Amino acid sequence: MKKKIALISGVTGQDGSYLAEFLLKKKYIVHGIKRKSSSFNTERIDHLYIDPHVSKNFFLHYGDLVDSNSLFNLVSKIKPDEIYNLGAQSHVGHSFEIPEYTSEVTGIGTLRLLEAIRFLNLKKTKFYQASTSELFGERNGQNSFNEKSAFVPKSPYGVSKLYSYWITKLYREAYGIYACNGILFNHESPRRGETFVTRKITMFLAKKIIGHKGILYLGNIYARRDWGHAKDYVEMQWRMLQNKKPKDYVIATGKSYTVKEFVNLCCKYLKLKIIWTGKGVNTKAYLIKNNGKKELLIKVDKKYYRPADIEYLRGNPKKALKELKFKLKYGINDLVKEMMDEDIIKAKKNLI
Repeated sequence: MKKKIALISGVTGQDGSYLAEFLLKKKYIVHGIKRKSSSFNTERIDHLYIDPHVSKNFFLHYGDLVDSNSLFNLVSKIKPDEIYNLGAQSHVGHSFEIPEYTSEVTGIGTLRLLEAIRFLNLKKTKFYQASTSELFGERNGQNSFNEKSAFVPKSPYGVSKLYSYWITKLYREAYGIYACNGILFNHESPRRGETFVTRKITMFLAKKIIGHKGILYLGNIYARRDWGHAKDYVEMQWRMLQNKKPKDYVIATGKSYTVKEFVNLCCKYLKLKIIWTGKGVNTKAYLIKNNGKKELLIKVDKKYYRPADIEYLRGNPKKALKELKFKLKYGINDLVKEMMDEDIIKAKKNLI
């Protein structure tokens, strides 16, 4: 039986690395797109990529979502059965600082891949677009967001993803391309980038329990997010492309926690006793030591607030879980345990 061929943009990222692992276990031939840079950024996939002369199922190619020619050439050469567009400038806060670049990569990059499929007339190629809960903005009394909720993005990243969402839907309807959007709520793992808030928290606490000094500075600790595990979400991405017809789905857990609650869950797992004081930008957290003394642990810093932010995000995954026949394997406590355990190991080895 002929092996399926997949092409992944953003293969060196959190989702890309887990998806590559998953597809290789499914006996796919996997091609990944990697941006050319002066430093290596393949630590998440080094265990998969041994040597192009040895590996027969996993290949890396230089390319860039801002370069139409490189994408066209890769799609033309590989002729993949499935394309997973996971590449993006994915940091919401940074998108306010580099809005033009964010738009080029996260928005127009999607169009470039869809145009390659259309121009090359690859009628059997299926396309998955990694969308985001940042499409949603105003809660308007809703307890959770589903596939019919209104989009009101509040960042250049969210606006760029909104373009990607609609251009994917348009190419599906106008050109008959099998193209679908996965509206993913926050999903984390030990492979999460170090600038994301969950990872900042787990890295700091991991170093703290082995004796490091310092204070963790956070932004809006009352922002509420729906946090799942990346491993669950990449499997649902794959399942979306196995449907007979392309559909868009909300991928979430249906539960949400504030940043402050995430800190508390991590401290509970580590058996660290903390107390919170103050309100708003004056909020602080203190570690209560065995001798009863207090040590300043966390401070809120206004510079980490976004110019515009979404206070509440909670997804309703009922449609996806039912139609994709999937049951989430990880809860929030599983996620906290895995992230903390991995970062403690890295802290002891001075890797973070």
